[in-house]
Amino acid sequence: MGNQLQCLIFDVDGTLANTERDGHRVAFNRAFREAELDWHWSVEFYGELLTVSGGKERIKYFLQQYLPDFEQRSSSARMDSGNLEPGKEETDLVAYLHKLKTKHYLELLRSGTIQLRPGAKRLIDEAREAGITLAIATTTSLPNVIALLEKYLDLDWFEVIAAGDIVPAKKPAPDIYHYVVNRLGFAPENFLVIEDSDNGLESAIAAGLKTIVTVNNYTEQQDFSQAALVVSDLGEPDQPCQVIQGSVAGEYIDLASLRSLIE
Repeated sequence: MGNQLQCLIFDVDGTLANTERDGHRVAFNRAFREAELDWHWSVEFYGELLTVSGGKERIKYFLQQYLPDFEQRSSSARMDSGNLEPGKEETDLVAYLHKLKTKHYLELLRSGTIQLRPGAKRLIDEAREAGITLAIATTTSLPNVIALLEKYLDLDWFEVIAAGDIVPAKKPAPDIYHYVVNRLGFAPENFLVIEDSDNGLESAIAAGLKTIVTVNNYTEQQDFSQAALVVSDLGEPDQPCQVIQGSVAGEYIDLASLRSLIE
């Protein structure tokens, strides 16, 4: 009978929504200000930091690569309950800053600053109506994912939501995709992944999953040669997508386009 599309797995940041430049980056900078740190991540510099998957991992990388001699100063953070205390280790600073960053990110999301990318909700609605299982596989923290889904979609639409630290090794390791596949039980050839970065593509391919890439400003120059299809976005009937690699029958990505890649 051949392969059949049974499940769509979506990455979140940069894929469902353009969260990185005007969401996570802004939230990191607000967290640094709240912690009374004179750090600022510009749009260009944040693009470099995105080579590291995971928010906490990104802060650790920044400290190791750019501030190796950084010493925590008790005067650099508020002494409120739950905040830094003198003598805390780097891991505690990272956890503290990431917690602040999540708070600011959720405020940005709930304000409507962050929007879904073109075609995301339309394609999800179409897949749901056709009985296709939906799942999430992302390195962003679970509260961030839940907030985005509650704002624009619905938690109950997704059979599995794999996020944050649910697996020990983050993308480009394949762990999070192995987790989703094992939870759902379909054969790998019956999944299709939608990603936006080379780390995400490498992760999905290593798990044996066919992948579509929707690029953004941060990822458009990356190597996506292993992708089944590369597009500017998923497109809308009145807003055609640009096909960068591969081919599609119509002017936007619909369920028929996805099935043609699998079946």
